[in-house]
Amino acid sequence: MPVAGEGFSKRARLLKRSDFLRLSRAGRKSQTAHFVVLRKTNDKGETRLGITVSTKVGNAVTRNRIKRLVREFFRRHSGELASPQDIVIIARKGAGELSLAEAARELREAFTTQRSRQR
Repeated sequence: MPVAGEGFSKRARLLKRSDFLRLSRAGRKSQTAHFVVLRKTNDKGETRLGITVSTKVGNAVTRNRIKRLVREFFRRHSGELASPQDIVIIARKGAGELSLAEAARELREAFTTQRSRQR
């Protein structure tokens, strides 16, 4: 059971195609071996997450597992992220073989790299 405040509410999700397209055009991009992270500040007052995993990455079981790993990382670390922003995480081939710890390490690296570039 998640602790209070650690859930992944519908307000914290990017759901519209237009939001995904806006981020792909205007968002800051960082990459790791298995993920591409796009970020842009928003005026919604809350950090929102969108996840994209194409069929090239694996079958439905693999794609859903990757999405669960990314959501868990976001749920645990959303408080550490800077100002309210929209984030899209795109999984690449090979992401399905990662453990939660490995995925978290790569995503943390992507966010750290991006933060240092912004300075």
